[in-house]
Amino acid sequence: MDFELTQDEREIQALTRDFARAEIDPHAAVWDRDHEFPRALFGKLAELGLMGTCVPDEYGGAGADFLSYILVLEELSRADAGVGVTVAVHTSAATLPILAFGTDEQRSRFVPPLARGEHLGAFALTEAEAGSDAGALRTRADADGDGWTINGSKQWITNGRYAGTFLVFARTDPKTETARGISAFILDAEHVRVTRDEEKLGLNSSVTSDIVVEGANVGRDRLLHEENRGFRVAMTTLDGGRIGIAAQALGIAQASYDVAREYALQRRAFGHRIADFQARLLVYRAAWLKQQGRRHTEEGAKAKLFASEMARRQTGEAIQILGGYGYTKEFPVERYYRDAKITEIYEGTSEIQRLVIARSILGFTERSLAVR
Repeated sequence: MDFELTQDEREIQALTRDFARAEIDPHAAVWDRDHEFPRALFGKLAELGLMGTCVPDEYGGAGADFLSYILVLEELSRADAGVGVTVAVHTSAATLPILAFGTDEQRSRFVPPLARGEHLGAFALTEAEAGSDAGALRTRADADGDGWTINGSKQWITNGRYAGTFLVFARTDPKTETARGISAFILDAEHVRVTRDEEKLGLNSSVTSDIVVEGANVGRDRLLHEENRGFRVAMTTLDGGRIGIAAQALGIAQASYDVAREYALQRRAFGHRIADFQARLLVYRAAWLKQQGRRHTEEGAKAKLFASEMARRQTGEAIQILGGYGYTKEFPVERYYRDAKITEIYEGTSEIQRLVIARSILGFTERSLAVR
């Protein structure tokens, strides 16, 4: 493995960094304060190809590799983690699963509008009683002619209010109560009703919604992958999505380190480095494995676990270095601290990551245990 960035990867990293400094940094504090979703920003990102960084060009993307996409998320999150998670869910949790599991018709139909940023994507798995135990979901898709009628509710849906494409998981076999019998469907905004937007501790420039699906009639062209095999779609999506959240944590940690270092240099000597070198290698290694088409369940979980906990520690240390100023909104480190905490929770809590790692070491898979 050679983690030296290629010329193309360095150029995408620099492009994103320059854009973030010019278009995100000056506004991030206001977006956070006002809980403003910067909808127009994503059109600008799309013009640069960054809403479909690792999507092949024949489907409207930039055609870059997965590590380039991880670099994009890191730089966006360094400026504003809310922007970072919006792009992460749009890409990792909505666009890439259609590429991986969709038919040729589905790829041609649904991926280009997402990759071009014409609308956002969302991933709808979690329910009130089905979070870490995703196999307990109650949303149902009942057979109806040559298709299904879907009813149910979902929560914690990033991009929910503004998404145009939803990847929704529903139970197609009512006789089961575990991960067996769950299917994945591609729904449009017209199939979904947003019931509320969540008030969050951080990530205030992103939107997190509760949604309901009420009697949505869909045909077989909306079934993603095989009937009753949707849990595989969900788990594979989370494997890659965790690497993106780890990159988000890296960006937050780097931003807090930068502020703390600059402040401390003005006050006293400061030569301490954080552990983000180890975290960055874990994240890049997991991204490289996915890019090579190799198994990355354990590595993605390790990257997310280490990077997210490191980000929370580092942002807390940044507040400590700034003292009382760190606790105020005069400096951005309190925002970084609020934003960092969620990286230990979504795409699987730290406790779930430890289970994933342990199961991998012991030779089990997340899916095999879930369907017992």
